[in-house]
Amino acid sequence: MFLQLILILVVLIPLLAIVLDSQVGRALASRMERRGLDGPPDLLAERIGYLEGEVERLTNEISRLDEEGQFLTKLLTERSEVEAALPPGDDSA
Repeated sequence: MFLQLILILVVLIPLLAIVLDSQVGRALASRMERRGLDGPPDLLAERIGYLEGEVERLTNEISRLDEEGQFLTKLLTERSEVEAALPPGDDSA
């Protein structure tokens, strides 16, 4: 009986090391850490409000950058159309 217990422990130690080093083990560790970091509800609400504000700010920034990109693309296509319409040797554009 004692020999079987030792054999089980010898097999379980490497298995436990493999599981803890896997993505599943890391996800479980991350979940346990998050449970320990839970603070007062008002602090959590403040953090959520801050994050929502940041998401809105970044959304507006992405929208602005998209509009600028569209404007620049429009300018470049118009310029290439104008250059294609000019006769050879005419640099008036």
